[in-house]
Amino acid sequence: MVAVPWLSPPGGSSLSIVSTTGVLGFPNPVNEKAARAVAGGVALLCILTLLTGWEWLLVVIAAGFLARVLTGPRLSVLGQLATRVIAPRLGAPIWVPGPPKRFAQAIGLTLTGLAAIAGLGFGATMLASALITVVLVFALMESVIGFCAGCWLFAQLMRVGVIPASTCEACNDVQRRYGRQPVEVGPLQTPTTAWKAESTSQAE
Repeated sequence: MVAVPWLSPPGGSSLSIVSTTGVLGFPNPVNEKAARAVAGGVALLCILTLLTGWEWLLVVIAAGFLARVLTGPRLSVLGQLATRVIAPRLGAPIWVPGPPKRFAQAIGLTLTGLAAIAGLGFGATMLASALITVVLVFALMESVIGFCAGCWLFAQLMRVGVIPASTCEACNDVQRRYGRQPVEVGPLQTPTTAWKAESTSQAE
């Protein structure tokens, strides 16, 4: 099989070394650069849907969110493009906790799923357009300025105890496993249990 040079990722860390739990699993931690690339792709699809009125694209976008909620980037076209082609060419990864990103994908699935049902099932084009516009705004915020609205909401729910702190315990040993100081970005700079010094200093 002949290798295609532009599809071969450069040397260095990538999401190929990030822990998952088989096909049905979400990466933890997540490369923030890959997540922002996925958000950019979602934004483009949303813009295309709004400009063309092709409501069948709502199903495509919702299916992409479903794939990422269930399997991370493994079965997502956007996820594969972001993790294998785009993110490795943006420099060293910036690791952030996986659970908040999965929560954000679930919100995207909910909104796009409702939009698809409203538009294709009930002919409620205006409602579908409103829902997809919300997704577009959230996707642009994450892609352009690095603010993940779903992650922010996840942090608030953790703070008030709706989401238990144990949900993000698997994020704690990033430095020990990957040899890089974890870098929190965007809304995850707010106090959470995402990173703990004691957990990164334990021996294997």
